[in-house]
Amino acid sequence: MTATLDTRETRWLARFERLDEVGSTNDVVAGWLRDGTPEVCVAIAEVQTSGRGRNGRTWAAPRGAALLLSGGFRPTWLAPEATWRLAAIVSLAMAEACEIGASVRAGTIRLKWPNDLVAVHPSTGAVRKLAGVLGETDGLGTSDARAVVGIGVNAGWRPEDFPPELADSMTSLAELAPGAPIDREVVVHVFLQRLERLVGELRGGAFPAEAWRARQLTNGLPVRLELPDGTVEEVEAVDVDVETGALIVSDGDAWSGGAPRSVHVGEIRHLRVGAIPVGAAGV
Repeated sequence: MTATLDTRETRWLARFERLDEVGSTNDVVAGWLRDGTPEVCVAIAEVQTSGRGRNGRTWAAPRGAALLLSGGFRPTWLAPEATWRLAAIVSLAMAEACEIGASVRAGTIRLKWPNDLVAVHPSTGAVRKLAGVLGETDGLGTSDARAVVGIGVNAGWRPEDFPPELADSMTSLAELAPGAPIDREVVVHVFLQRLERLVGELRGGAFPAEAWRARQLTNGLPVRLELPDGTVEEVEAVDVDVETGALIVSDGDAWSGGAPRSVHVGEIRHLRVGAIPVGAAGV
């Protein structure tokens, strides 16, 4: 089933479709772009049968439990090295949309570098993943530059239905706002409104650097960092570089001679976080 909608929130899009079941919304949107669809185009699906996450992982959710969407861009107007900012603004738009859709306090939803959405359990300090983000690009630096940013949000997924092997590492809007109705339509509408503004600003050369930095949960925390070659490092996440998107880490404090360095590709696999106040991001 496919339905093309025309609402106030979608008129700015070149193409917007709701799909019932697909292999991957990223693949759907990538196909649109290959066929010549202009930016920005968005696909939303009820079910993905071949959803994927970063580093080739699979990603699946029960019907109705998640918000699954992908956005397609033609970033000829962005320098290739700045394309990471598309995933960043998608994450920012979705973080704010989820907070509004679930009626939770601003700053509840944080970013785990580079762009995954997470929340901190208020009493245990456990970091739980709310949404994964996957960006894929092709033809950067050419006249046919294409970028797809997919995001899967655990929306109405009840904690008692979490897969046992993931129950300690994931959360959902339903868990963040127990007893409150989770209206995915509100989330979608707010997301598209925020994304329209952020894309327009980015096209004009403005990136919301401080908002992106403020959402970062990892700043100032010890982390276990996994590099592309499989190397694992225990480092302190000092900050993020708002010009390059890199994670700035230190191998030790200033007294032990630790010097900051930039990590451009990697994944934070473990966070050691104490209980911190919800909303501490100040966003």
